[in-house]
Amino acid sequence: MTNIQPRDVEKEDFGDKKTERASRGLAGSEKSRDSLGGINGDALSNSDVDAQVAREDGGEESGPEQESGEKKEDVPPNGGYGWVCVACIATINAHTWGLNSSYAVFLAYYLANNVFPGATPLHYAFIGGLSISQALLVSPVATATTRLFGTRTTLLIGVFFETISFISASFSTKIWHLVLSQGLCFGWGMGFLFVGSVVIAPQWFTTKRSLANGISAAGSGVGGLIYSLATQALIKDLGLPMAFRVLGIIACVVNTACSLMVKDRNKQIGSSQLSFDYRLFKKLEFIGLLAFGFLSMLGYVVLLFSLPNYARTVGMTASQGSTIGAVLNLGQAFGRPPIGYFSDTFGRINMAATMTALCGIFVLLVWVFAKSFGLLIFFALFGGCVAGTFWATVAPVTAEILGIVDLPAALSITWLVLVLPTTFSEAIGLEIVRFNGGNYIGAILFTGFMYLGAAALLWLVRAWKIGELEEKAAMARVDEARVDPVTEGIVGNPDQHASVRGKGKSSFAKRLFMWHIV
Repeated sequence: MTNIQPRDVEKEDFGDKKTERASRGLAGSEKSRDSLGGINGDALSNSDVDAQVAREDGGEESGPEQESGEKKEDVPPNGGYGWVCVACIATINAHTWGLNSSYAVFLAYYLANNVFPGATPLHYAFIGGLSISQALLVSPVATATTRLFGTRTTLLIGVFFETISFISASFSTKIWHLVLSQGLCFGWGMGFLFVGSVVIAPQWFTTKRSLANGISAAGSGVGGLIYSLATQALIKDLGLPMAFRVLGIIACVVNTACSLMVKDRNKQIGSSQLSFDYRLFKKLEFIGLLAFGFLSMLGYVVLLFSLPNYARTVGMTASQGSTIGAVLNLGQAFGRPPIGYFSDTFGRINMAATMTALCGIFVLLVWVFAKSFGLLIFFALFGGCVAGTFWATVAPVTAEILGIVDLPAALSITWLVLVLPTTFSEAIGLEIVRFNGGNYIGAILFTGFMYLGAAALLWLVRAWKIGELEEKAAMARVDEARVDPVTEGIVGNPDQHASVRGKGKSSFAKRLFMWHIV
């Protein structure tokens, strides 16, 4: 996640200085709407942000550009070699997050066979959650290596850890061996590859950024589809150890090639890395956003890893279970690009909250009653389309709530906060199953209500955001529809309709039911 140095811009200050800024508008508001797309993690870098903040603070740009009276802005190619980078990033996602999705097949195999004597279902569940949480936990370290040694080095470190994890897992004879290899080590590899690659696609595009990010994000779903089926076949035909080795070799070759081909534009955009900014915790809206992510992950991980084993508990074969897991990933591949694309039209917070709630509804109305192969396939496909909504929208939604300047630091904090739910959510799910005597109904209800709770919290944040836009519009004496949700500047000519008197902030209760593109 290539990070931008945050500037201490207090959004709560609505004094004379803010009024002056709102009335004259912020440059680049329209372009910023096109520059935000959805992916597992996304950071936005724009050279005119620092220039604008400097102008807001009353200063001027220094250097040769100041003397000539104009600042040279970096203009992304909006294509070209950027499409090669998009293909590489999608492939990396397929061989990190996609491979990790195949753990659902491993989990079903572990639970059905006494592979590691003395291991409990809780141990196996912990391994699956650990791989995701470790990927998020190493994000500050990966950010630092990107700053110090470059993107390619960060990616190759990830390739090393991921390859070692598979090869080591193939020699595991005790459960703690598996915890260290398939849990910790794989998570570290996935984290370095994720952080190193996730920011590259947005650097190459402007108006096509949402499309590029959507294609990149879809790679994880495609990889999950392929490797859920491949893992089951490898275990059946070659055995567990050889399955690990084959997957490790494939991941090493493919990820190494992509790491060497991909190119970042960090120097051109002048981006910097900052891993933490404690001041963000003073913003109540940011706390609400973190809660949205926390609950989303509690539901997402249980759904991702439990579905194949659930299929076995209702009488289906291991092959059918892996097929259902593969279709779930296919749904994610189909669903993420449209979610990112339509977020630009209907509002990023609107789409994130609505699709998250829709997933909860699918879980409670379909999964609860899914006992046949056909109905489970239906749920896996359509539920999968919206199951990963958080990953598809987290970056643009964060930018909408906190602004572009605070986005990188906010994402770094978000990854760290998500360590807890991703580590323990599957363990919680399987404990609920054990408590109910092997029945999944409790875990299913838990998953559905976590999604609905996450959507409700984000809807509260949405109401706050609408109020903020209304207040900005009132001060600028324009309609709130002309206030850009990300930059909070005025879209269009700032002098046009300047005499319009804003209607002021609505009540919080009214904003909960008000339609607004945010």
